[in-house]
Amino acid sequence: MMVQDVVRPRARVSRPPVAALLRANLLRTGLLGLVLAGPAVAAPVPAPAPAPCQVVQAEGESYTVCTADLRRDRVRVFWLGRDGLPYSALSTLAEKQGAGLRFAMNAGMYDKGQAPVGLYVEEGRELKGVSTANGPGNFHLKPNGIFWVKGDRAGVMETGRYLRSPPKPDFATQSGPMLVVDGHIHPKISADGPSQKIRNGVGVRDDGRTAVFAISERPVTFGAFARLFKDTLNCRNALFLDGSVSSLYAPSLNRSDLSRPLGPMVGAVAR
Repeated sequence: MMVQDVVRPRARVSRPPVAALLRANLLRTGLLGLVLAGPAVAAPVPAPAPAPCQVVQAEGESYTVCTADLRRDRVRVFWLGRDGLPYSALSTLAEKQGAGLRFAMNAGMYDKGQAPVGLYVEEGRELKGVSTANGPGNFHLKPNGIFWVKGDRAGVMETGRYLRSPPKPDFATQSGPMLVVDGHIHPKISADGPSQKIRNGVGVRDDGRTAVFAISERPVTFGAFARLFKDTLNCRNALFLDGSVSSLYAPSLNRSDLSRPLGPMVGAVAR
């Protein structure tokens, strides 16, 4: 009898699909999550905040103008340090406040003890009351006024109006005279009087969302300084802060002015 070869079928070896092998290998090496996540996308880098201070020309004069958007910057006043003594110098204030201080300047008139002459409010506390006294000097050239900050809004108000409707500010400082009142230059400021000094002041615009600070680079008249705020900086209300001792700290300009000992100061701190 002829014996026929029996061809036995090979045992079928089950091999996983290529995709399954690849998945297993990725799991073993820890790379599956990276593959599923897709290509890495770099997080957007926020644009740096614009420099707050710049040089502005008006009527042939140069001014340094520092602008604070109160939705981004916290504008506040400073007077006494933790030791209960006046900061006295912009450099001292800058040292104590650190890199968050975007700019600062003197913020109103003061007596021989470096105390504010008029209203001064800090963190909602009234440390000096409103002055309605008459007397000599710029402070008493009525109407004088008050610069105030409450949350993300700021204002410059004639003192009488402030007293009739106080905004209960977080920060405030009183000085004088007003430079611009409701879009008009102070009635007692002549177009170009004989007095010329380095001057600084503050105005508001954009419905109080923007505070605008300016300091002249050379001695200027009251009239020229008032017109800067009214015509160039478009501020309907602006307040004179001081002359002669006017000084500025502006790290974006590598500037830190020296001056006589100061009383209250105002500055913008990054929120």
